[in-house]
Amino acid sequence: MTSAVLSRPVATLLLLITTAIWGFAFVAQKTAMDVMGPLTFGALRYLLGAIVIAPLALWEYRRRKAGITGKQWLLIAILSLAFTAGSILQQVGLTVTTVTNAGFLTALYVLFVPMIAAVALRTVPHPVIWLGVPMALTGVYLLNGGRLDTFNSGDLLVVACALFWAVQVFLLGIVARMTGLPVFVSAVSFLVCGVLCAGLVPIFETPDLSGIALGWVEIAYAGILSTAVAFSLQAIGQQHVPPANAAIVLSSESLFAALGAALLLGERLVPIGYLGAALIFAAIVFVEVIPLLFARQRPAAVAAEP
Repeated sequence: MTSAVLSRPVATLLLLITTAIWGFAFVAQKTAMDVMGPLTFGALRYLLGAIVIAPLALWEYRRRKAGITGKQWLLIAILSLAFTAGSILQQVGLTVTTVTNAGFLTALYVLFVPMIAAVALRTVPHPVIWLGVPMALTGVYLLNGGRLDTFNSGDLLVVACALFWAVQVFLLGIVARMTGLPVFVSAVSFLVCGVLCAGLVPIFETPDLSGIALGWVEIAYAGILSTAVAFSLQAIGQQHVPPANAAIVLSSESLFAALGAALLLGERLVPIGYLGAALIFAAIVFVEVIPLLFARQRPAAVAAEP
């Protein structure tokens, strides 16, 4: 699909569909825990996703004439381990916390990415970070009703998950530029996560085939739609939408998670919790969009100088 046949409105629609799929996936991840363990679900989900996306990943790899260097494989391994850790922490966290909380807390990775980049690359983060972090922390506090005693272990695990996924997102951007293989690298991450989860299952869980059979809809949704299809739609859509616009659309994932939880699970926040959710969402949008807007205006200002 080329830019000649994919208009910007259509590309934006693809990104919106992507975020809706990701948001509603939280519901599938939560309900699957009624019939199977988090590691079993993770293994099945990511192995299925790796299988579905394999043809596209192999096609992308074969188009690249040069091979992948040892350093690049090392980075792929690190980001795959970070992705695995984030996935496991989120899935275990969902056994305790709500879908609504998990959706907003997972989105904190957007705040963590520039902070990790500042440490790893020794760069000064955009000043908006110092606004976004306290906004997000205040939002987390209010999301739990303005009481620390309601912040449970599941919430903490999901926050830790966001940190690991921030590492994965940071490294993915680097490795994708180095190799030109974003789909292939992601497919490797799915495969590694699925295999590692499967290896941990016999140690921590007792798989039940009847439970797996009962949860096949959740497995199919998370593995095919949320993992394979949504990633492909994102990869296509982001090529034709300005970064600032894409950031706003993609950051709405947490809103779709809350919507899915309300419609399908009957979850509701306490009144002050909605303010907390709004603060987290605003912090995410500010951190993503404001630096991009300033970067866009700066070249224009320079060009206008005599």
